[in-house]
Amino acid sequence: MKHLVLACLGLLAAATAPSAQAIEILRWERIPLVVPLQVGQERIVFVNRNVRVGVPASVGQRLRVQSAAGAVYLLAREAIEPTRLQLQDADTGALILLDISTMPDEEGGAALEPIRIEESGAVAPRTGDQGGGTANTQAQGGARTPRRETPIPVVLTRYAAQSLYAPLRTVEPLPGVTRVNLQRNLNLDTLLSTLPVRASALAAWRLEDMWLTAVRLTNTSGNWITLDPRLLQGDLLASTFHHDTLGPHGTPEDTTVLYVVTQGHGLARSLLPAVHRFDPAIHLTPEAKTPHSEAPHEK
Repeated sequence: MKHLVLACLGLLAAATAPSAQAIEILRWERIPLVVPLQVGQERIVFVNRNVRVGVPASVGQRLRVQSAAGAVYLLAREAIEPTRLQLQDADTGALILLDISTMPDEEGGAALEPIRIEESGAVAPRTGDQGGGTANTQAQGGARTPRRETPIPVVLTRYAAQSLYAPLRTVEPLPGVTRVNLQRNLNLDTLLSTLPVRASALAAWRLEDMWLTAVRLTNTSGNWITLDPRLLQGDLLASTFHHDTLGPHGTPEDTTVLYVVTQGHGLARSLLPAVHRFDPAIHLTPEAKTPHSEAPHEK
């Protein structure tokens, strides 16, 4: 009887003790998720993906935001009115919207538990499935590449254009796309060498075995230039100009973006080798510049 009483007391203590590991589950169904905050108390939001956080400028220094390893850390330093944050998947561009605001301070109020966000379309794998049906067959055969109705170069170009020009909330998600690091000091002089333009790489993305590189083109002359994809040089699969003309240097129309798609590797390996023009004033030694005097005639 004594052991029974002790066991009951233990169960009662466990039931009444606060759970330090409690996590609030929120399901993302394209409806903004409400995330209350308390001033001076950090709240963690687990997203389980690498995300970029878009914070309105109106919040300023009142909100500290940090993102690492699939978790977002929010700390309100002062009271914050209802404000919307944007979490964008760094790989696919998918968005999750959070509506944050601070709660009134309460003496002795319980700490807000962390939040885990789950996708509405995610289906948890079933355990103990003895049927050996489609799920097991796909697991044994490996992941299948999704069938695409639109060619990958078109999809990549559209995604890159939206990422560079469109607001963050309007970028269409593209499953499977990844951001690619650009090679530093990438020389693009041979890409469009027949036109007076300056080219510099902006960003690059990869989808399956295709790479897209966004290149900024700036007119260095005082004339209008018509851009023709047939003038591009290199091992290129597809290319598109955001604008097909460039205005004179110094005007708002003197710059545009070129989208270049390559297959199997990035743009750096698709460029022609740079050919340096021969300049006698630079490449010849003083002895070579001086004409050789003729040998004296023997008398």
